[in-house]
Amino acid sequence: MRTRWGLAVVGVLVSALAVSGCGQQPPGTGGAPPTTAAPAFDDADVTFAQQMIPHHQGAIQMARIAQQRSTSQQVRDLAARIEQAQDPEIQTMTRWLQDWGKPVPTAGPGMMQHQPGMPPPEDISGMMMGMSGAQFDRMFLQMMIAHHEGAVDMAKTEQARGINPDARQLARSIETSQIAEIDQMRQMLGG
Repeated sequence: MRTRWGLAVVGVLVSALAVSGCGQQPPGTGGAPPTTAAPAFDDADVTFAQQMIPHHQGAIQMARIAQQRSTSQQVRDLAARIEQAQDPEIQTMTRWLQDWGKPVPTAGPGMMQHQPGMPPPEDISGMMMGMSGAQFDRMFLQMMIAHHEGAVDMAKTEQARGINPDARQLARSIETSQIAEIDQMRQMLGG
């Protein structure tokens, strides 16, 4: 008797659960609960990637010139670190833009774009190629400080306005690393 009673209770519970679930799922969901996924990115994320890519490309071009022309091992090492850090970031942001179906900036290495607070790209290359020794090192450090300050501003804007967690994380990383490099370059200028 207990077994029949137990089976009857189980049957009633199963029926009640099945009935209570009926009509709660929107048509076409196949029984899956509705999802309201947040957008993967917004306009601020796109702007960040589209502006930071050519900005990084400009820094890499300057860093490559410094690696060839600087007489300071400390400056050459810094330039190498800048290139090693920023090239993978360019690849990451390029991949994001492609995944998001957004245009990727077309300027490639060797094609710096004009950045606020910086001389035009043709002037930068000419200035850098026309100097050597301590004069070159000083000019490179001053220009790279200004360049990094621009990147820090863009990174702060992304953190304030962007919604993509990966883009915001990269922006935090850029802000932290470039502020540290600015401090290092200021010390190098003072020494």
